[in-house]
Amino acid sequence: MRPVRWLVMSGAARPRAAARGAGHTGQREPAPKDRIAVAADLTPVIAASARWLLTAYPPPPGALSQALAGAQAGQASTLAASLRYPTSLDVHLLHLLAPSGAHHLDRLTGTHPDTDDTAWRTWVDETVVSWAACLLADTTLAGAAAQRAHTTEHPPTAPGGLQRLTHPNGRDTDAAVLLRHPDLLEPVAALHRTQLLDLLGLLDDAAVT
Repeated sequence: MRPVRWLVMSGAARPRAAARGAGHTGQREPAPKDRIAVAADLTPVIAASARWLLTAYPPPPGALSQALAGAQAGQASTLAASLRYPTSLDVHLLHLLAPSGAHHLDRLTGTHPDTDDTAWRTWVDETVVSWAACLLADTTLAGAAAQRAHTTEHPPTAPGGLQRLTHPNGRDTDAAVLLRHPDLLEPVAALHRTQLLDLLGLLDDAAVT
């Protein structure tokens, strides 16, 4: 079994390279209880996808808001990646074929990346970001996804590790006003929502509503 560790993306990050810090905007790392153990080979995609979400839907000013929003984006991206790549073979194929990158997402949301800081964007996975947006916009859906994640080869293992995503408190929601806003997330969430609902067995329910 591969060692389990956390990776924070930097401009020159590689799949197994670990770094300290949140890797962007001076964010403070979430508290240990907010960290989730995941397969080491998924961490670059998770970190880059969470970073993209925080860039597109930034938190209010302040270290606490940045840390809480970062924890929620990280948990959503972790859960989405676990569902999108549920087996070691899936993760291996991901690295062979490479993630989609952030180009389409940037165009969709009107994001203008810094030309001097684009390397990490190659690790962004469009489906992971879209599914994470679905989970951030709907805590009920996030709860169903968390249950499904336990059937994958690398489910979240930290006790309460998804609490800020599935059961956010007032401080969490205040820190994620943009990050959890359904209307703002909709263009991204809609990209691959159907596949997520199908995976969770909720597609027929969505059609009825």
